[in-house]
Amino acid sequence: MSKDYYKTLGVEKNASKEDIKKAFRKLAHEHHPDKGGNAEKFKEISEAYTVLSDDSKRAQYDQFGTTGPSGFGGGQGGFNAQDFGFDFSGFQNGQNFEFDLGDIFGDFFGGGRSTTRKGKDISIDLDLTFAESVFGVQKKIRITKTSKCRECGGTGAKAGTGMETCRTCNGKGKVREAKRSIFGTFASERLCEECSGTGKIPKEKCSSCYGKGVLNREEEFDVNIPADVNDGETIRLTGAGEAIKDGKIGDLYIRLHVRPDKLFQKEGKNLVTELNIKLTDAVLGAKYTIKTLDGDIELKVPEGSEFGQILRLKGKGVPMGGSKRGDLLVKLNIKIPSHLSRKAREDFENLKKEGL
Repeated sequence: MSKDYYKTLGVEKNASKEDIKKAFRKLAHEHHPDKGGNAEKFKEISEAYTVLSDDSKRAQYDQFGTTGPSGFGGGQGGFNAQDFGFDFSGFQNGQNFEFDLGDIFGDFFGGGRSTTRKGKDISIDLDLTFAESVFGVQKKIRITKTSKCRECGGTGAKAGTGMETCRTCNGKGKVREAKRSIFGTFASERLCEECSGTGKIPKEKCSSCYGKGVLNREEEFDVNIPADVNDGETIRLTGAGEAIKDGKIGDLYIRLHVRPDKLFQKEGKNLVTELNIKLTDAVLGAKYTIKTLDGDIELKVPEGSEFGQILRLKGKGVPMGGSKRGDLLVKLNIKIPSHLSRKAREDFENLKKEGL
C-alpha cells in the first residue's frame, strides 16, 4: 500500500510549498532523535518532505502514488549533505536529500555561522525641566559599567608582550565538534571561547583586567538632548553601553522624564499659558507683565477682550529648526468679582439699564 505523504506531514493535498515546509520544520523539531524524538517517525516525515517539496516528484506522486523506482530521494540533482559537513551514510542507502539541511538543522546546531559579538545595552533614566525639554540641553551623566581596559586597550595582554596563537583552536577562532546519532555523524563549528573567535590570546595577561580586556569602572558622558523632546522618549548613544572583549560595545538608552510646568503646556510647536485679568481691564484694555520661557515681557490686552480669547505672541514657542519657533498662546480668564461695593453695584446697574 502506498504511503500518504500528505497525511504524514499533516497538510492538505492543495497545500503550498511554504505550508509543506512549515509543517516539516515543526515535525522535524518534534521528532528529531537528538531532541529525544522518534527516529522512525523522523525518517517518515523526511521522506514525505523530500517528495512533496520537489515539483516534479510531487506531480508524479499525485498521479501514480509513487515517485518511480528510485524511491525516496531518487534523482541525480539531490542535495549532498556531506558538502555541508553532515554524514548520513547508512541512512536510506546513502541517498541524497533534496531539501536545505542548513535551513532545517540550523536550529539544532547553530548552522556554524559566525556572528558579531556585542556587549550588553544599558538603560538609564534622566530627568529634565520643561524648559530643557523645549530648548534642548547638554547633560553630564556618570555610570558604572563594563568598559574596555585602558591599560591594555582591550586586548587583555600586558603592555609590550603582544599576542600569540590560541592553543585551543590553533588560531582558527572556531572549534569543530562532531555529534553521533543513528543517522551518522553531524559536524558543526562553534566560536572558540578561549580567544573569543580571534585566534589570538595574550602572551602575558594584563595586570589590570587579568586578560579579560574589560573591567568595571565609572565613566562620564556628555549627552546632548535635542530641542522639543517629550516625556517618555528614549535617546540612544551608540557604543556607550557595556564593552566585551573582541566585540562591539553595546548601546546606552536614555529614557527622558520631563517634569510638568505650572505655567506652560505644549501643543505641537506652540506653548500655551493662561492669564487672569480683571473685568475692567477686559472692558477697557490694559497691559500685563507675563512670564515666558525667554523671560518676562509686557503683553497688551485689548479693550473689549472676551473670556477664553487667545492672544498670540509670535516666536515665543518651541524651536522648529534654524531660527524659526512656534508661538506662545495666552488664554484670557476674566475674573468676576464676588463682592461689589455699593458704588460699583450702582455703576453696574446703570450699565445694565443701558443694555450692556
